Amino acid sequence: MVQGLGRLLEGEAEIVATASDGQQLVERARQHRPDIIVSDINMPGMSGLDAMRRLKADGLRSKFIFLTLHTDSRLASEAMRAGASGYLLKHAAAEELIEAIHAVMAGHTYLTPLMTRDVLWAIGEQDGVQSPALTPRQLDVLRLIAQGKRMKEIASELNISVRTVETHKQDLLQTLSLETTADLIKFAVRQGLVDG
Repeated sequence: MVQGLGRLLEGEAEIVATASDGQQLVERARQHRPDIIVSDINMPGMSGLDAMRRLKADGLRSKFIFLTLHTDSRLASEAMRAGASGYLLKHAAAEELIEAIHAVMAGHTYLTPLMTRDVLWAIGEQDGVQSPALTPRQLDVLRLIAQGKRMKEIASELNISVRTVETHKQDLLQTLSLETTADLIKFAVRQGLVDG
């Protein structure tokens, strides 16, 4: 897996170290202080989640992207709440990892579109608030609005018309009982879709 990721990231990022277990991850992260750490949740000895918590407690500012087989939305929401900047699934790594790294380096949070809706529900339940049901397309539009993209950019990225994007935005405002674009962005930040 590590070699495959190395080939995938060639020309995109410099790999400063690899680790085979959680303790080694903590030690190498302290030594190299990388911008981004790509880790599995399950690691021998200490989980990737515990390694991240330990490093964050130490004040390490590295951003964590979890690349995992786990599709459990509660685990993903726990990772995001604990400070992860990205969460994606191993089988989607080839399509999503470079995009996730670019998003995280730009100060955003990356959550695989395959799990966004379920993770929002899990976060809402943990907050004691039932998140309204949003369609996957509405979640895509919300995430892109929160990233500061204009209607035209969102339309181009999602391959839909500007008018359709505006309709989705109006539906989001109505469904979430919000009034402005700023309210949508605050909601997205609270739900862990993007960094504040």
